[in-house]
Amino acid sequence: MNFLRSGHIDSFARDNLPPPEQWPAIDLAGAGLRYPERLNAVSVLVDEHVAQGRGDRPAIIGDHLTWSYRDLAERIDRIANVLTRDLGLVPGHRVLLRAANTPMMVAAYLAVIKAGGVVVATMPMLRAGELVYPLRKARIALALCDHRLLADLEGAQRQVPELARIVAFGAEGSELETLMAQPGYERFEAVDTASDDVCLIGFTSGTTGEPKGTMHFQRDLLVICDTYAAKVLKASPGDRFIGSAPLAFTFGLGGIVLFPFRIGAAAVLPDRTAPADLLDAIERHKASVIFTAPTAYRAVLDKLAGRDISSLRICVSAGETLPKPVFDAWLAKTGLKLMDGIGATEMLHIFIAAPQEAIRPGATGLPVPGYEAKIIDAEGGEVPDGTPGRLAVRGPIGCRYLADARQRAYVQNGWNVTGDTYIRDRDGYFWYQARSDDMIVSSGYNIAGPEVEACLLAHPDVMECGVVGAPCPERGHIVKAYVVLREGVAGDAAMLKTLQDHVKASIAPYKYPRAIDFVTALPKTASGKLQRFALRQMAQGEG
Repeated sequence: MNFLRSGHIDSFARDNLPPPEQWPAIDLAGAGLRYPERLNAVSVLVDEHVAQGRGDRPAIIGDHLTWSYRDLAERIDRIANVLTRDLGLVPGHRVLLRAANTPMMVAAYLAVIKAGGVVVATMPMLRAGELVYPLRKARIALALCDHRLLADLEGAQRQVPELARIVAFGAEGSELETLMAQPGYERFEAVDTASDDVCLIGFTSGTTGEPKGTMHFQRDLLVICDTYAAKVLKASPGDRFIGSAPLAFTFGLGGIVLFPFRIGAAAVLPDRTAPADLLDAIERHKASVIFTAPTAYRAVLDKLAGRDISSLRICVSAGETLPKPVFDAWLAKTGLKLMDGIGATEMLHIFIAAPQEAIRPGATGLPVPGYEAKIIDAEGGEVPDGTPGRLAVRGPIGCRYLADARQRAYVQNGWNVTGDTYIRDRDGYFWYQARSDDMIVSSGYNIAGPEVEACLLAHPDVMECGVVGAPCPERGHIVKAYVVLREGVAGDAAMLKTLQDHVKASIAPYKYPRAIDFVTALPKTASGKLQRFALRQMAQGEG
């Protein structure tokens, strides 16, 4: 692996990349991509718009403010000056960011990168104990934090004294804003980083246990814009992007910030992003591109009456599998096809999807141009079309864990093995079956939990559900469902039988849930993903 000359003074990130022989194959040329050796992504995403006469275009639209690209560029530069002049940042230092999707969070995120730092963004919902791990793992000494979220970060700091400085922002008189106001801080020259300098460590959401730190380069921020966004999403500079995923979740980073900024479009950042709040913001700000999870689309289906969401033209679903009943219901109510996609924090964003004109309902889609995907067996051999197996992908971006032995499991023979079970059909479309550890083997039958979930979700009384295998002496495992019912519906024996009969009538009867627990909520990660491992623990009597 031939590294470029790093712009980092602190070499921690590069020193803790996996050994080159454990990297996946990376093919930029095959994707038609070329980037200069010296690259600071923020210069491309923000500064070029100003330099090329687009500085007055709206970049960020909030509930109570609008920043042009010129406004955003100045705030980024002021924060970068604060970081380097007042807070001791040198290129390569890691900076923890903690905030909701606010305009200041976006400016701080890009300022760290422009200053040559490495962003470690965290979910706003994380508590003190959960913040300790990334602080220690990435050896972080500086944090920028929304003033409303200080308590848990200060609690983590008491356990990680290496976190020497927390700087608050987001309120009048907050320390960061006060420092930003100093004279002479209006301009900052982007640090001369290499295109393969790490600028982001994204921690996985922990659906399978201890989070993993995924390391991404300056060029990677542009790769996902120039592949998926350019060739599948196909948005335009006049679009307004909105979404619910936190920026710490790379699905949100790409969909709400990187994709619009790459083409000079606008990001809509409402104060609140619950499904009903997204509806309000779409209507108020005429958002046209939305990135959110299937659960959010389902949640607003009954709230669309009388609402004007005619500005919407592109609706992206990712973060979890898209059940076909949700696709069908959204299409029926809005006339819009949900664009499904699978991505991974390890790959930064979506690598299998289909453009609107090529969508096949129920299928995730096709490899994004520039990526290859195949289905393999346990030994790594490719399986015939129509046969379930493990999804493997490679392209212009790939997995590089921060000092983690699990690198060997994710990258095999140059391919990123995602942990998902898929089928590829003879036309090259990929059909999701389950996470590889979510396949339920019952009496010799292989049953995909998400298929049963999709069937249950088609029943009008089911709001959310999770399906796992529960131990059974006779069958090995049985299908067990955890179901959140619509408000006012009783979770009694009659409803249990109703749902079992519904599944039996819709898919192969052997797949029906032999056990159903009615619950008020499902265990989820901070990014809103269902924690099936927690359900499995519950089913095994460990939860």
